[in-house]
Amino acid sequence: MNAFEKFLVGFKATMQTPTNYGWFHLMFVAIAITVTVLLCIFAKNMQEKTFRKFVFWCWIVVLVLEIYKQVFYATLEVNGEQLNWIYKWGNFPFQLCSTPLYLLPFVAFMKDGKVRDSIISFLCTFAMFGGLVVFLYPNDVFVSMIGINIQTMVHHVLQIVLGIFMLVYYRKKLDWKFFLKGIIVFGIAILTALLLNTVVYNTISHDFNMFYIGPYIKCHLPILSDVWTKVPYIVFLLIYVLGFILAAAIMFAIPYYLIKLIKKQKNKKQPKEA
Repeated sequence: MNAFEKFLVGFKATMQTPTNYGWFHLMFVAIAITVTVLLCIFAKNMQEKTFRKFVFWCWIVVLVLEIYKQVFYATLEVNGEQLNWIYKWGNFPFQLCSTPLYLLPFVAFMKDGKVRDSIISFLCTFAMFGGLVVFLYPNDVFVSMIGINIQTMVHHVLQIVLGIFMLVYYRKKLDWKFFLKGIIVFGIAILTALLLNTVVYNTISHDFNMFYIGPYIKCHLPILSDVWTKVPYIVFLLIYVLGFILAAAIMFAIPYYLIKLIKKQKNKKQPKEA
């Protein structure tokens, strides 16, 4: 075992596996709420250049933590003094919650336009819903390794914070056409996952199920796991897609109509011209 490998093994500090709504979980819930409120109140009118820099540095945090996660998941097996580098393809970062890893650079650097709007729409609806579900019920993602638990919580906190903040920051763009643009990105992501699931499963590893929609491995997501076992695969896939579109629409509708209501109330309070 070389010095770098000894460092990796020694860096795997452990903790008692956190529980849902235990102190560790609640600490990050408080952080998420606090950061979201502060951003939406004090930074909702920040300059576009500043916003792009903010998104970029959030992406750097997500990227560094994801690299950390992938390296440590690839070095879990220690045989005496020999470290076995074995990558488990089931941990490959292409789930719904992983999409910010690939899309945030486009938000940070791409010129404003329909493509960028589509990506933003996806991130603040579909991606935010995925992050919110895991964040509210993280039981399956908590482990006994401190670093991985921190990575999980920071990743999902940023996913939620950025999603809500983007809705507030781009509040003047919000309409249902804006939401529909996000469905296009979701469709591309689903098709990519289906292709990867088919190719990788049949060539590299049987432990590969991106977006949990592969035809070979049972979906373990709540509710959808029951659907997977009771209906033909094509029906399951249709229910999965429509279900996530509905959930994303709800994620969009709540802030959209809330912002409209706030605007309406402000207009009522403004004195009428004589």
